[in-house]
Amino acid sequence: MLDQPSRIIVRHSTEVDVPAMVDIYAYHVQNGLGDYQPEPLRDDDLKRRRKAMLKRRLPHIVAELGGAVVGYAYAVPFLKRPAYRYAVKHSIYVHKDHLNAGVGRMLLPVLIEACAAAGFRQMICYVDSANGPSLRLHESTGFERMGVLKSVGFKFGHWTDTVLLQRPLGDGGASPPAALDDPRDDAPPAAGK
Repeated sequence: MLDQPSRIIVRHSTEVDVPAMVDIYAYHVQNGLGDYQPEPLRDDDLKRRRKAMLKRRLPHIVAELGGAVVGYAYAVPFLKRPAYRYAVKHSIYVHKDHLNAGVGRMLLPVLIEACAAAGFRQMICYVDSANGPSLRLHESTGFERMGVLKSVGFKFGHWTDTVLLQRPLGDGGASPPAALDDPRDDAPPAAGK
């Protein structure tokens, strides 16, 4: 258990971090309710996804403790249609030996700030309803519960509910956004570009 979260360094991820991120993710696929992917990612899969996110100017960060990656977080487009280009959804994964030790609390504010600085206006996440620590973390950083999706996941022999949370970034929906180049390759540029 981590006793001093201030020793954690949050930084941009690199390709060197990929094996550690794959290991972290594999644990959550095999043991957690939040991810329903049938098989863990391979290094090449995560490298490709990471490069695609960075190409689209979306944040991909890691938490490092004593030279080891103990967690990572990233944002992706909420939906692919151009009308949703100001909204992102995110994921956070923490190493099994550092769960409930403040790693997510270090990653999430940095991710929020990076998304706001990039011009996004809404941040969305889905959390398994049984994941109390993640729900508390998100609510403590300004996320609001928007609804519960009942029995949408089936894992470990039972149905699970998913909580939808949302947080405004910057002015949120209070004002029109500045022109933002769409971070997706296949979408047209924002109006005025």
